[in-house]
Amino acid sequence: MFKVTTLSRIAVIVLSVFLLYFSTFFVPREIPSPAEIQIKDGMTFDQTVNALKARGIIKDTFIFRGMGLLTGADKRIKRGYYLFSGELSPYSILKRLVEGRVEEVRVTIPEGFNLWQIAERLDKKGIVKKEEFLGLAFDRNLLDKLDIKGPSLEGYLFPDTYIFPRGVGPVAVIRTMVDNMRRHLSGELLQEAERKGLSELEVLTLASIIEKEARVDVERPLISAVYHNRLKRGMPLQADPTTIYDLKDERRPVTRKDLLRDSPYNTYIHRGLPPGPIASPGLASIRAAVYPADVPYLYFVYSGEGRHVFSTTKEQHMRAVMRYKRNRK
Repeated sequence: MFKVTTLSRIAVIVLSVFLLYFSTFFVPREIPSPAEIQIKDGMTFDQTVNALKARGIIKDTFIFRGMGLLTGADKRIKRGYYLFSGELSPYSILKRLVEGRVEEVRVTIPEGFNLWQIAERLDKKGIVKKEEFLGLAFDRNLLDKLDIKGPSLEGYLFPDTYIFPRGVGPVAVIRTMVDNMRRHLSGELLQEAERKGLSELEVLTLASIIEKEARVDVERPLISAVYHNRLKRGMPLQADPTTIYDLKDERRPVTRKDLLRDSPYNTYIHRGLPPGPIASPGLASIRAAVYPADVPYLYFVYSGEGRHVFSTTKEQHMRAVMRYKRNRK
């Protein structure tokens, strides 16, 4: 009887100590300073636990490893960058790793940005290196995988605000932006484009020129109409922004010399659409490319304050040009 009671007490004491010890798994502790850790592809659970310990995120590897194995969390850790700070229990740390609550980076790509500007923005945000992004932007193998018929990713990266997990791969970034574009250029828009005989590439190319020319939304369908009317008549588009596109990140006013420069993108020299888009068009410009206004205009010239004067004949256009020049003086 004595032996049984003694053994029972010992068992209770051992169990209590064991439970008390493991209860610390749920007790928050202060992480001395914000600590970042990257969980890479192929890292074992043991390597992850050791990395957490080395960065001061956890203290007791035995409990953490044991609870990970006991719950099966050891096989469900998500890769990526994590930032831990403040008071956190080992349980909450493990839960965050399993749920994949990684550190994120927000980036906004404005309408009208070209590839070089997008690459620069992504690089500054620490998402993708500029050189790596531009290399992929012209990689024919990647373009074929994404079913992109144009010479590059230009025009296929939808301008929007994105939230990427820190450490995301460049191809994942590109796929996200291309998929976003195709979500917008879909349904009735795509059907109407096909009805008008416009391919995806042609819509995005025309929309990108509209994006660079228009300054107010109300004029986008009018500018689109000018280009549609010129294409139907076999007239050159004579769109100024196309003449300097292949100068890459050149950002300056178009000069007379640019208009005469022989380039496949120069729509003063070459009739029809250029080989591909010249910027990332927003939804308003894409819609305008598919739904031009029903007007006979063939010309337009800037008149100030973001507006243009539209004309049907060359004579009307030249008078509008002269008025603009007089007003500018």
